[in-house]
Amino acid sequence: MIIKSAQFVCSSAKVNQCPENNNIPEYAFIGRSNVGKSSLINMLCDHKGLAKVSGTPGKTQLINHFNINNGEWYLVDLPGYGYAKVPLGEKARFQSIITDYALKRKQLTMFFVLVDVRHSMQTVDKNFMEFLGLNKVPFAIVFTKADKIKASEVEANMAKYRSEMLKSWQTLPPMFLTSSSKKSGKDLLLAYIDSVNQQVKKA
Repeated sequence: MIIKSAQFVCSSAKVNQCPENNNIPEYAFIGRSNVGKSSLINMLCDHKGLAKVSGTPGKTQLINHFNINNGEWYLVDLPGYGYAKVPLGEKARFQSIITDYALKRKQLTMFFVLVDVRHSMQTVDKNFMEFLGLNKVPFAIVFTKADKIKASEVEANMAKYRSEMLKSWQTLPPMFLTSSSKKSGKDLLLAYIDSVNQQVKKA
């Protein structure tokens, strides 16, 4: 898949404010608030300013819809979870937005859960993936920042991650390795989205 156009549509504070296009599949990107989500979205869309990149975690505070290839699919940028320099009340609001979107948004096709490949599995990531699993919400894991450590460390860390997940999961979700600065992993991730879109059309 080649992304020929990516346009911001709207920001929504609640699920019922999201676009009403029932036949357009949505792929939601989410992760801890310092995982490099905005950089990944900009890399995938080849658009440096599409999602706002900030040195301060927690800047994404709404459900942001981006129209990809004139209605082929929506890329959805969700608030981060975990560490963010915001009041507890705001964190609770973020969590409510994420939960409502995951459970109530009929157009949701899949979550892409971003995790920093430099670190071992974080409890907040594990809890969120278990929440998705219990509620039968499809998801894939996207490892970010692969350029920040040696290739041997990347392989070892991913192997540890898979091993940790197999303690709770019978089968593992799809996994992708990416680097926004090197633009690696882009083609595989977009090809996967394209394959899922084809399945959605046939259903």
